[in-house]
Amino acid sequence: MIKRKLLMFAGVMISGGIFLTVAGQGRPDPKALIAAQREAMAPLAIMDGVWRGPAWTILSSGEKHDITQTERIGPFLDGSIKVIEGKGYEADGKVGFNAFGVISYNPATRVYTLHSHAQGQVGDFVIKPTADGYVWEIPAGPTMTIRYTAVIKDRTLHEVGDRIQEGKEPVRFFEMTLKRVADTDWPAAGAISPK
Repeated sequence: MIKRKLLMFAGVMISGGIFLTVAGQGRPDPKALIAAQREAMAPLAIMDGVWRGPAWTILSSGEKHDITQTERIGPFLDGSIKVIEGKGYEADGKVGFNAFGVISYNPATRVYTLHSHAQGQVGDFVIKPTADGYVWEIPAGPTMTIRYTAVIKDRTLHEVGDRIQEGKEPVRFFEMTLKRVADTDWPAAGAISPK
């Protein structure tokens, strides 16, 4: 009985020692993680600002619908993520489209993700910075993908949306051409002070 208790005690001590060794290694350094995220987000700094311009989309009826699109884009969490608000205004000034997104980078997987809220839908999508903008995709079934491609240069953000189906030509259903109209301190501005 005593031998059994000693063996159990030894087992607990060994298990505890392993746990303490693993726990002693601790979590990755938050400063290093944030620095890696900030560095990865640097190519997307070209997105920051207030943007406005014409956009169109093809409705489910097949009709082309024109709006004025605005985007408000800025860094948050010490530049480790990018926050986006998009609004589409109808001819009468009413908001017909409103979306919110967060772009983040995971240093462990080296993947950029766009977490998006739009039209009552929520999703996480891979987004890839390019030399002059970005590309992101929405899987739309086993043989279809929705692909958004943006080019940003000369203070203009031009983004198109295409339905890509296996064995068929891409179908363009969305396009916007926005001009950068101002800097923005959103969303970091207006933080609550400690006093």
